[in-house]
Amino acid sequence: MSGSRTLGINGLGRIGKLTLWYHLGHDDFDRFVVNVGRSVGTSLQSVVEYVNKDSTYGPLHRFLDGHRGRPDIHVVDESGGLVKAYGKEIVFLREVRNPKDIPWRDHGVTLVVDCTGKFRDPHTDADDPKGALRGHLAAGARAVVQSSPFKSKLKGVPTPEDAVMLIHGINHLDFDPGKHKLVSAASCTTTALAHMMRPLLARDLTRNMITAGMSTVHAVTNSQPVLDAVPGAGEKDMRKKRGAMGNIVLTSTNAASALEQVMPEIARIGFMADSVRIPTNSVSLIILNVTFQTEALPDGTVSVDRDDINAIYREAAEGEARGLVKYSEEQNVSADMLGEDAAVVIEGIETHTRTGFVDLKLPGGCGEHRIPLTHVKIFGWYDNEMGSYTYRLGELTSHVAKSL
Repeated sequence: MSGSRTLGINGLGRIGKLTLWYHLGHDDFDRFVVNVGRSVGTSLQSVVEYVNKDSTYGPLHRFLDGHRGRPDIHVVDESGGLVKAYGKEIVFLREVRNPKDIPWRDHGVTLVVDCTGKFRDPHTDADDPKGALRGHLAAGARAVVQSSPFKSKLKGVPTPEDAVMLIHGINHLDFDPGKHKLVSAASCTTTALAHMMRPLLARDLTRNMITAGMSTVHAVTNSQPVLDAVPGAGEKDMRKKRGAMGNIVLTSTNAASALEQVMPEIARIGFMADSVRIPTNSVSLIILNVTFQTEALPDGTVSVDRDDINAIYREAAEGEARGLVKYSEEQNVSADMLGEDAAVVIEGIETHTRTGFVDLKLPGGCGEHRIPLTHVKIFGWYDNEMGSYTYRLGELTSHVAKSL
């Protein structure tokens, strides 16, 4: 089987499983090799049942074919880990966890999506005993797509030249198959945030930003315990070990720093970001605050208001960001966005603008100059597991595969 039609997936957690779901529903790959890295349940059937059901999105057949769908996944070879699912082959590997030891080469795998979240440092050597992203390359892959941002232990050291962070629809065309071996697909929040920022930065009316900040009201993830847990050695944030389903938890996000890597123009803006975890399974909400300099019209009014901001997003949703940015004037709640295939959905009825004036004293006794500053608040929904993130990850993976 040609490696170009075979996709390797390392890790079968939330994003690993949904990545498999996504590609089972598309035609870029017809064979999958999934490294689980350990025994699961009592047999290969336990893996099949895990893959076929999901507490958030329902059964696999309904995801693929709607209410008319029927289950079509079954074990073919227990010892070989072979499963047939909806006309495609899946081989599950259940023996090794270190990327350099996974037999990608033996299975004809040239592209791997690493969904473990464990191997994030692009500087770590392939033979590191704790495992490394580069281990996949040593094991036969030509390129690796990582389903999280890079995180290096070498502070202040530039990202290696063969590593790049890409978001589909933002900068995925920057992928260079002759140069790039390691690709980070950023994070769910960075993906949604990038698609909220791009329309604003692309237009004269709003690109002159002075400062920006965002808070993501974020669904729980598997990094949080269901009940209070003992913090690990060196744990700095005690709140991350409090019960996820009974608390609102204030925490941090690296979305702002990651955004600079995919949109360098962000570096000139003072950008702050934080996260509030809430007890829901999926779907999150970005609250974006932006302040920018505007121009006063001759009659003393200001040239931008909420209708102008909403018009920008409507235009983007119908034009350059079609299918990636959606604009809504409905009164939505988070459940309405579950499975929504968009990087972000703008909640237009909640867009707000306020304008104030700053009086600046000019040097040399040249008097004062009055500058209008407009503050904008924009709300954007995103399905942080499937529709917003895994779909963009899947599109990026397909683009990389076609470029190799």
